[in-house]
Amino acid sequence: MFLVVGAWTVGGGETMMTGLIAQFILGDELARIPFWDLVFKPDAGYWKIYISLGMLFGALVGAILSKEFYWRVPRHLSEWVMITIGGLLMGVGIRLAFVCNVSTFFGLTPQMNLGGYLSVVGIIAGAWVGSMIYKKVLEG
Repeated sequence: MFLVVGAWTVGGGETMMTGLIAQFILGDELARIPFWDLVFKPDAGYWKIYISLGMLFGALVGAILSKEFYWRVPRHLSEWVMITIGGLLMGVGIRLAFVCNVSTFFGLTPQMNLGGYLSVVGIIAGAWVGSMIYKKVLEG
């Protein structure tokens, strides 16, 4: 896969936010890092930044309003292992799809693209299976 598409990156909005932070810290030195020539130059006007920040803010407000917001730290090694494996599987899956999961939902699905709908079904199925595994491990 690496030979076909090159280095895997984080989705657009998150990459752009990271680039802006790096540009703030490093200034002109950022241009010396080859990664930013391969991906894209940091731009504060990039719309995906605001989609990502809006989702984060919306989730925070929703959790606070429903009184479900509290800090959680996994207490057992098995929880850390499940979180790590789940995150890696999500990352690999979304890279194999060549698109960010947010872009899939907000971009491809409204365009009536079959790939968008299949991705959404896969994301929902994966979340359901993952939650069942997580619940089983916690209960047993």
